[in-house]
Amino acid sequence: MPGVSPNAGAAARPTANTIDLVVAGAAGRMGTRIVACLVGNPDLRLVGALEAPAHPMLGRDAGELAGVGRLGVTVGGDPAAVITRNRVLVEFSVPEASLEHLRLVARIGARAVIGTTGFTAVQRAEIADLAKQTAILVAPSMSVAVNVAFSLLATMAKALGDEYDVEITETHHRFKKDAPSGTALRMAEIVAEALGRDLDRVAVYGRQGLPGERSRREIAVLSLRSGDVAGEHTVSFGTLGERLELTHRAHSRDTFARGALRAVRFVAGRSPGLYSMQDALGLA
Repeated sequence: MPGVSPNAGAAARPTANTIDLVVAGAAGRMGTRIVACLVGNPDLRLVGALEAPAHPMLGRDAGELAGVGRLGVTVGGDPAAVITRNRVLVEFSVPEASLEHLRLVARIGARAVIGTTGFTAVQRAEIADLAKQTAILVAPSMSVAVNVAFSLLATMAKALGDEYDVEITETHHRFKKDAPSGTALRMAEIVAEALGRDLDRVAVYGRQGLPGERSRREIAVLSLRSGDVAGEHTVSFGTLGERLELTHRAHSRDTFARGALRAVRFVAGRSPGLYSMQDALGLA
């Protein structure tokens, strides 16, 4: 079978409880870190690696691309060859590719952990529909600490109320394609819900010229792109006389990779449904 070797995940001898993973975007910034972080986990086994058709890394060993040595798993371009029943797809890529893979996941009875961001409302609705057929976990951030921050934000917003201005800033590497980040948008959604506001009406995504005084109910989300920043988010609650900030800084992509593997363990064996990292961490 293309993209799979009987020696896949040779560092960990498979058992009856071993979870078989397929990593899509296996040659990318997140894919390589997921491959690297799963090595040495006896309950996880890499059995498939995917990239886009005509990708220059097709045919390469996924372990070698991740810097952890040969794993015997070749990067392939045919999703149907490796996404099979009872395997778990892990993907950080682009919405169109992720959605195409999820259709296959739902059709053949696999499961999925999706860290891709930038889905449209229509695409999110289709994912929710596909989740009626199988277990799918989608999260704007796989970071454990970020998901704890999500829970804290609701409490902070409710306690502080409308007297405090809410400003959210996020910084990511220069290669990130979507803005604002999915994490920043989720933070804005949580705060808006806690304050009883419609985010579509009160969101501000940039300021220029003479926009006038800040309105009391607006929630600003501002994006910065710089160098190789893995991810930084700050939510600021400010009023006359004081300001309270909640900040998360990711020092490397490994924090997202390890969170994704935690999500894999959660979703494996789950009944059909649309899950989040809040579910995986018991915070829902």
